[in-house]
Amino acid sequence: MKLWNRTNWAAWLAAAARQMRGCNLALAGAALMTGACAVVPKSDAPTSAPAPGPAPEPSATALPTDRDRHRIALLVPLSGDTGPVGQAIANATTMALLDTGAENLRITTYDTSAGIGGAAQKAIADGNKLILGPLSTDAVPAVQAAARPAGVPVIAFVNDPAAAGPDVFVIGHLPEQSIRRAVAFARGRGAERFGVLVPEGDYGTRAFSALENALADYGGSLVRRENYARGNTSIVSAAGRMRSAGGFDTVLIADSARLGLDAATALQRGQRKRTRILGTELWSGEASLTRAPAMEGALFAAVSDQRFSRFADSYAARFGAQPYRVATLGYDAVLLTLRIARDWKVGTPFPKNELYDKGGFLGVDGAFRFGRNGVIERALEVREIKGGAVNPVDPAPTGFGK
Repeated sequence: MKLWNRTNWAAWLAAAARQMRGCNLALAGAALMTGACAVVPKSDAPTSAPAPGPAPEPSATALPTDRDRHRIALLVPLSGDTGPVGQAIANATTMALLDTGAENLRITTYDTSAGIGGAAQKAIADGNKLILGPLSTDAVPAVQAAARPAGVPVIAFVNDPAAAGPDVFVIGHLPEQSIRRAVAFARGRGAERFGVLVPEGDYGTRAFSALENALADYGGSLVRRENYARGNTSIVSAAGRMRSAGGFDTVLIADSARLGLDAATALQRGQRKRTRILGTELWSGEASLTRAPAMEGALFAAVSDQRFSRFADSYAARFGAQPYRVATLGYDAVLLTLRIARDWKVGTPFPKNELYDKGGFLGVDGAFRFGRNGVIERALEVREIKGGAVNPVDPAPTGFGK
């Protein structure tokens, strides 16, 4: 097996760029365009920017004037509980610039630990034309309050479709898409009667709605739902109640790998016929799943890890540690920005309509594109836990049709 150190990763990026010819102009880093050369937004795409408000006062640490580089703001926490995650994303954006040799972007990191509103206002005052971040859905309104009057779009590292809008693009990994993909595949394998274990709160509500929508589109019936409180053993009790009720052949466990293991063990206990288990994108990269007999044959959908291992090796070589899985969001956001920057004049507003390319883009996490509602659509693969390993059984599409 070829070891992908920093040099090899950069070579792979360069090779990807060399393979791009004609209308697919290269964005080194992952051959970032899969659509056609000319991107003509639909007539119903949002085309008008918000009316600009009063020009903000430059911050005390305002950056020097840029004539050859676009100013991009990265809004992430650099301290506190989520500081390590924010730093990993910041590292990944730096890595993307180094890997591509980009010289037309200036990315400035604004620490949101002391307050998201202040960081966003400072980013706007410094003349940034695009904001990458924040990390949490709750922080999006404060960023919008600063960015919208200035006509600056936001690419948010969140996984809640409700945060999206004409000026906010959600780039996180969405549980709804993972569940839909897994259900569609399971139906093809004969799954008919579904049960679901969902935690109380927003994630559980969204997971249940996603299951209902998938069953409405692909067939199958929902025969049992059990809710539980996170943070204790109630998921085991909920699984026990579901096992006693019976009547299902497939159960979606909408939670982490650790709680999923507990629930699957309780579901399979004493059963003559094994229950097919479905998980979500939260199970990606969790090796513990392969050691549990109760998980044999379980399915879940997630972005492909084909490129992530190479990314992680290169990241570790540069920064001396393994990256958080979400660090790829920062890397891919920079690649996306670079792809669009090829026709973006310095000093002018970010051409957000270019984000609606129906052909999509290709990054470390595979193919993706944004819908007219600002929500990302990702190409996901289905994985199966079997024989002590997690293997793809239905590959992710490599792109999108028109």
